[in-house]
Amino acid sequence: MADPWNGSPGWAETQRSGRPCNSTLRPYILLMSNEDSLAVGGIAEARLRQLVDLFYGRVRGDPLIGPVFNGAIHDWPEHLEKLQAFWSSVMLTSGRYKGRPLPAHIKHKGAISPAAFERWLALWRQATEEVLPPSAAAAMQEKAARIAESLSIGIGIARGDDPFGITLHS
Repeated sequence: MADPWNGSPGWAETQRSGRPCNSTLRPYILLMSNEDSLAVGGIAEARLRQLVDLFYGRVRGDPLIGPVFNGAIHDWPEHLEKLQAFWSSVMLTSGRYKGRPLPAHIKHKGAISPAAFERWLALWRQATEEVLPPSAAAAMQEKAARIAESLSIGIGIARGDDPFGITLHS
């Protein structure tokens, strides 16, 4: 029987660099059909699509963050595809997302508050728990928390906030 690892994105990276890529994930990677090329720890493209659609459907209707998103996004189907690619790249290391999230969010720095990030994370937690197995939901919640923290710091710096409590100039 052929090794299912052979030919996967991590295998190709290992062959190019000579260094193991995602070696700790290897036992958790399952080859799926062509429509769902990789699944990692219960997270697969189809589940990511379901999660993104459910989550952003709720975001759009949320009284706190809905107006921010609806004011910023003019083509929801295109944006949902971009978000699907983003989460696929983050969680499955698919490499499908090619954007730059921080500059996109900085454009809306006046409308994005710490409370908005908290609400975003609460809705994310709820959606991941509905769509994914518990360990996969926890992994995605952890990743989302780190992403929210990074975006929050970047937006704060763009606003001129001092998120680190460091005085650079007297």
